Amino acid sequence: MAKTKSAYFCQNCGYESAKWLGKCPSCNEWNTFVEEVVGKTASQVPSWNGNGGTQRLSKPTKVDMIQTFGEERLSTGDLELDRVLGGGLVAGSVILIGGEPGIGKSTLMLQLALSIRGRKILYVSGEESEQQIKMRAERITADPKADCYILTETATQHIFKQAEALEPGIMIVDSIQTLHSARIDAAPGSISQVRECTAELIRFAKETETPVFLIGHITKDGTIAGPKVLEHMVDTVLQFEGDRHHIYRILRSVKNRFGATAELGIYAMHGSGLRQVSNPSEILLLQREEALSGIAISATLEGARPMLIETQALVSAAAYGTPQRSANGFDTKRMNMLLAVLEKRCGFRLSTRDVFLNIAGGIKVEDPAIDLAILVAIISSHEDIPIASKVCFAAEVGLSGEIRAVTRIDQRISEAGKLGFERIFISSYNMKGLVSEKYKIELVPVSKIEDVFAFLFG
Repeated sequence: MAKTKSAYFCQNCGYESAKWLGKCPSCNEWNTFVEEVVGKTASQVPSWNGNGGTQRLSKPTKVDMIQTFGEERLSTGDLELDRVLGGGLVAGSVILIGGEPGIGKSTLMLQLALSIRGRKILYVSGEESEQQIKMRAERITADPKADCYILTETATQHIFKQAEALEPGIMIVDSIQTLHSARIDAAPGSISQVRECTAELIRFAKETETPVFLIGHITKDGTIAGPKVLEHMVDTVLQFEGDRHHIYRILRSVKNRFGATAELGIYAMHGSGLRQVSNPSEILLLQREEALSGIAISATLEGARPMLIETQALVSAAAYGTPQRSANGFDTKRMNMLLAVLEKRCGFRLSTRDVFLNIAGGIKVEDPAIDLAILVAIISSHEDIPIASKVCFAAEVGLSGEIRAVTRIDQRISEAGKLGFERIFISSYNMKGLVSEKYKIELVPVSKIEDVFAFLFG
């Protein structure tokens, strides 16, 4: 009987070592090595391999001799998902979707499988039975005539046999951590199994030009479970985010070889499934019956989509010696930098005040154009003076207190005018090339933060 061989793999980057190491020499992470059995070689058990079992040999081709074809995209019927993917599905692409348990990943993929027409969809489930999937399909009121086939299987060799017989147009795998390949003598979900199963699915997708969706679990740190190389292997990585106690879900593109990585899709979770939110500005602007201090509206961009979001600030006397600084949906370090600008350039003493910041709707914003709205909301709460509800802001704030220009200002202004805002504060440097008469909103150009406060608070 052959002796069992084992090796140690880094859980973060997949680095292989013959012995346990405290620090990974590849990614420099500590205590990430786990032992896995490495018994069978690649030649013992066949995996997916087209062309009748013979491997296709590649030859070097001169770059000007390579023939290019128009990139055809398949619409999924879901406008939010199409936007995040860059316009639709690309043939042979592999998309990895990660998210917390119960956030709605399986629901989103089942809705996709039941809504596409004209193509066979193979939904491979390693976590649920056929009856469970059927019950979910009935709950989301899907068309029972959809050309969707359910396969409850975890062995990749059996999955590829069924796929070869069915010839699906799209394959969905739920989830990649439940699959196992006979080529690797390890438990499902281990690093070597996840890496090998993903590699086999990528070979299947590229050779058959079949788009493949992979649902992936995430760890408590928020990263996709398995080796970090898994995200490098696939074409697109999507993150499904949201609070399970709220109805809104956000689909964010982390990596995309066929489109932009800054796109955002918003859904609302209901008992009958996920519903697309076509105008996110309306849900991100909370309705108020009276003017309240500490609230300012900012015109931001997520990918190609302009949105108006509500920034909420609360400034109160510090109960302890050290003031608290907390931000939800915004970088805390950048908030501390903006507070330092207020103290240095404007004379507001906030060193003895607690400052809390929240971005309404539960989304995370990285656009620097939100800086001015955050400062205005903080001073509004500090002075207890409300801001007019029909005023919004779109400008970056520098360390010297100057108001800096932001990109694609015309889209921000148009979105604010469409939603009924009457005035928008922008940088005076953004006024070059702008024609104020063509907008239904008053443009207020400012160059220093002192000008903004003098205009709003007197």
